Amino acid sequence: MSSETTNEQFRANMLAEIKNILTDLSQIKKMAAGTTKRKPARKTAAKKKVAKRKPARRASKTKRTTRRR
Repeated sequence: MSSETTNEQFRANMLAEIKNILTDLSQIKKMAAGTTKRKPARKTAAKKKVAKRKPARRASKTKRTTRRR
């Protein structure tokens, strides 16, 4: 008899523990859904219209010539 009651108590305790874990999990999910990720700030129209300048071309060095003697 005592083995049957302990078995039933064990099952009841396990079911209660599973319920507690499920409620905690649902609370965590609600908290995670409540926090939103922040979007990056949009560029203003003035920044979009600024023309980008091309960098100046590098002037090539003149070739060195050797003096003839």
